[in-house]
Amino acid sequence: MEQIHVGHSYAEQSTDLQKRLRRVEGQVRGLQKMIDDGRYCVDILVQIAAAKNALHQVGLTILDAHTRGCVADAITNQENEKQKIDELMDVIRQFTKS
Repeated sequence: MEQIHVGHSYAEQSTDLQKRLRRVEGQVRGLQKMIDDGRYCVDILVQIAAAKNALHQVGLTILDAHTRGCVADAITNQENEKQKIDELMDVIRQFTKS
């Protein structure tokens, strides 16, 4: 259910989100190097947990912005509010899957 919007509710955080994603990208490259170097399993697992957490935080930021922006606007303007809430619940279910 991919939708393209002109104005994103996370636009104000875009620079910060890009920085965080570049950091995650660096963490993943670091993980690749750790595996190439034959590093200790626990060290690798700790770094995987850190990368997962960092990516999760990016997702939470976008989810928060979507809820406070897109969903709140739909409810306030009484435009497809049921559809927006259903969409929000679906994305929360996907986001919280392990």
